[in-house]
Amino acid sequence: MSDNRIPVAVLGATGNVGQRFIQLLENHPWFRVAELVASERSAGKKFSEATVWRLGNDMPESVRDLVVQDYSADLQSALAFSGLPSEVAGEIETRLAANGLAVVSNTATHRIEPDVPLIIPEVNPEHLAAIKTQQENRGWKGFITTNSNCSVMHLVLTLKPLQDAFGLNKVMVTTLQAVSGAGYPGVPSLDMIDNVVPYIGSEEEKMETEAMKMLGGYDGGFQTADFVLSAHCNRVPVRDGHTECVSLELGAQPSPAEVIEAFEAFRALPQELELPSAPKRPVVVRYEDNRPQPQLDRDTERGMASVVGRVRPCPVLGLKYVLLGHNTIRGAAGAGILNAELLKAKGYLNA
Repeated sequence: MSDNRIPVAVLGATGNVGQRFIQLLENHPWFRVAELVASERSAGKKFSEATVWRLGNDMPESVRDLVVQDYSADLQSALAFSGLPSEVAGEIETRLAANGLAVVSNTATHRIEPDVPLIIPEVNPEHLAAIKTQQENRGWKGFITTNSNCSVMHLVLTLKPLQDAFGLNKVMVTTLQAVSGAGYPGVPSLDMIDNVVPYIGSEEEKMETEAMKMLGGYDGGFQTADFVLSAHCNRVPVRDGHTECVSLELGAQPSPAEVIEAFEAFRALPQELELPSAPKRPVVVRYEDNRPQPQLDRDTERGMASVVGRVRPCPVLGLKYVLLGHNTIRGAAGAGILNAELLKAKGYLNA
């Protein structure tokens, strides 16, 4: 593989999302992991000594001997993928962007700021235009882009084709979210076994605000989408894969068959550009009565698709369906990598 690839840093490298970034970047055709950053308890150690690898397959050989740098490091990479904890992400990401790095963040800290693009490449690539405004406003050479919360990511991927085809008026969603969404060690096992926790801190607010930003327009500023969304968020004893039950009122009154046709026909810029991480089908429809299911469907399209099933009439709002998506691949690290691929394809990376 060519080592003309762009060198990248992974921030929060020892955590769940950081490890997923490393796993997905192994053998990436455009990017190579050159620097790893974590807290001071890991700094100065080889990555293999600092980290308990928690993902399937072995730790990639290419990172085993990389020495972990601390949060204050002066990085040499052109691009940084951030899986930092929210309590430290703001200052670190801001400093790196001011120093000229392109920061692709999975952290919530900057998502709703008025000059920071919150991107799903199939949904709102035009929002990348905010990068120029951000650099002008802040006097930065670099910039920050973000991907969304893991639960709203898959919801919005399924709402976009319906918004385009029929319009959206009202959306109600109830999530059944995997424990890996809480990071490691996450929710204590005695709280999760034989249980459902009907509260995830700030999750409902993130879903309701982030969806409005991503499905709205951009014309020198972000315009909030003109529908309403209400979310119930629950933690369930599933390792990976968020399930969501969606009921919605559309602007038109399509049949379930017409809605399924819109899902299956949905393709967008990442598919046109054939970006390396882009799923061939962003939304995959299952026709079985009992699908989608986390164990069976979370890895569809390498974990980068949203899987939809049980599309049917809703007696209250008009239409309802169930969706499933992998929360640490498309819902986190995979989304960030796809965002970076879009940035490269559109000329935003100067490496």
